[in-house]
Amino acid sequence: MYRDATIRERALWILPLMASAMAMPAMGQPAGVSAGWRRIGNTAIDLSLAAEATGPVDRVWYSPDGGRLYARTPSGRVFVTADFETWKEAPAAPPEADERVVANQLPEAGVRLRRADGQPVRLYAAGRFAYRSDDGGRSWRNLTEHADGAVIGEGLSDLAVSPQDPDQIAVAGPFGVWRSLDGGLSWDGLNRQLPNLPVRRLTAVPAGARGVRVQTEAGELEWAPGERQAWRVSDGGAAAAEMRALALASLLTGLRVTAQASSGSVQYAGSEDGWLAASTDGGANWTRERAGARVVAFAFDPAEPRTAVAATAAGRVLRTTNGGLGWDDLTANLGVPEAYGIAADRVAGALYVATSRGLFLSYADLQNPSPAAPWQRVAGLPDASVRDVRLDAAGNQLYAAVDGYGVFATLAPHRLRALRVVSSADYQPRAAAPGALLSVLGARVRTVRLGDLTVPILAATEGESQIQIPFEASGQTAPLALETGAGSRALGIPLRKAAPAIFVDRDGTPMMLDGDSGILLDAMHPARAGTRIQILAAGLGAVRPDWPTGLAAPIDNPPSVISAVRVLLDGAEVEILRATLAPGYVGFYLVEVRIPDLVDRGAAELHLEVEGQASNRVRVYLEP
Repeated sequence: MYRDATIRERALWILPLMASAMAMPAMGQPAGVSAGWRRIGNTAIDLSLAAEATGPVDRVWYSPDGGRLYARTPSGRVFVTADFETWKEAPAAPPEADERVVANQLPEAGVRLRRADGQPVRLYAAGRFAYRSDDGGRSWRNLTEHADGAVIGEGLSDLAVSPQDPDQIAVAGPFGVWRSLDGGLSWDGLNRQLPNLPVRRLTAVPAGARGVRVQTEAGELEWAPGERQAWRVSDGGAAAAEMRALALASLLTGLRVTAQASSGSVQYAGSEDGWLAASTDGGANWTRERAGARVVAFAFDPAEPRTAVAATAAGRVLRTTNGGLGWDDLTANLGVPEAYGIAADRVAGALYVATSRGLFLSYADLQNPSPAAPWQRVAGLPDASVRDVRLDAAGNQLYAAVDGYGVFATLAPHRLRALRVVSSADYQPRAAAPGALLSVLGARVRTVRLGDLTVPILAATEGESQIQIPFEASGQTAPLALETGAGSRALGIPLRKAAPAIFVDRDGTPMMLDGDSGILLDAMHPARAGTRIQILAAGLGAVRPDWPTGLAAPIDNPPSVISAVRVLLDGAEVEILRATLAPGYVGFYLVEVRIPDLVDRGAAELHLEVEGQASNRVRVYLEP
């Protein structure tokens, strides 16, 4: 295995030890809950324009000395850049446009005219396209039209000319801010770091080879596992499925449905005019109750669908524990003017609401009627509206969509009150296996025993601890006895010969390396046909010769995995060159394979199989 400091640093994100959330006070207006947020992706969108795009910008202007450029979004937020790359929010108002500029003729009706300082005959115009005239408007040159569209998008809202250089212009439009240094002959985008991603909903969170998906004004976008440049237009599957479900619910209820959820015969629907409707017989019969405002979202556990929570646009949170026969109010001290989304963990009793004033957390009994509990603001996100919130399927990772700033992820704060053991590779509940790395979420573990075996604690914070199951473990279950700061806990998890999992980041990027260079494989660095790649995994089981638990594997001749390992690429088995403990690491396994000589360019799905157990499925980018 190729190893240097860079590769070791890349491996460190596999073991993210989060800072703990503060304990929740029993009464009163809370100060907030801390969380270690990390942004997934950036705020740029790949729309096949001249450069990366972003959301709409309606005004753009230069400072009097031309050294700074300002941009205003339709929401009224103003940003400024001095290096024409990074932006920061600035309290500024756009100057009045000079309406005295006239031209002999216009390139199209309704354009906005701008004159270059000191150049009486140099005019620019912004409309469907951008134009330039060097003769006072007698003739015009189209600067942005290309094929069937425009290189920076059509429908421009503003144009500004630098007071220091008549050839330097900036344009605002539906896809961000664009700049030219040669009078419009070529264009570059200034959108990569402009916090203006118009995210409206989370339509999917990372799972397997799928990345996080969001609904925006530009359609459904995905930040795919391994992506490094920009959000890309997805196949629209998640958003299309949501629209079909809303249409069906509208047909069944006779309401204009704005939110819905269903599992088996239990269905919930919320309407534009504030009705909550529920059915427990597949939509044949419905009960209704007034919610008071447009219903924006539901959250429920498919395993217990008769319990659900709903959020309204007016900031109310409502709960049913009887399949919609009655709803009670959990709003308590939430006190926000508008809510957009809701997520819940039924077993832990945790509720998250996305609002115009940020993200809030509360706890409630989600299985029985009980009083409402206080809400706390979840800290650490940008100061902007949180447009949606979701938990992953296991309720361990929390995702928030922040208007303008994109998508952020963290270990769900409620895990600090509801201890759970998951695989350290992908944070999903899995069986244990000899040598497996497990994360104990929600506690700093002081000691761990598995029967008469001591379990090594590899790292620990107040919110998470990581342990390694002893290679000597045997039997059908792993009875773990944990000592934490809150006392003793006993947990029993299944024990298998192998429980394979490929290490992934929170956006689903797998830890796979080029076998020759050690470079992390992603969309910018695809695996090439005929080359070797190395997959870092956990839970592959016993090795030969025996190796001590908790000790880093040797650099030379690391122990080999005893069980047969299969690697499947788009369902076809590929050649395995070796499967060993990862040299220099504790609890990591390294599986090296050869990519076939003939592959299609693009993304493929890869997973492992060991002892009949399949790993998580991950995305790998290939190049012939």
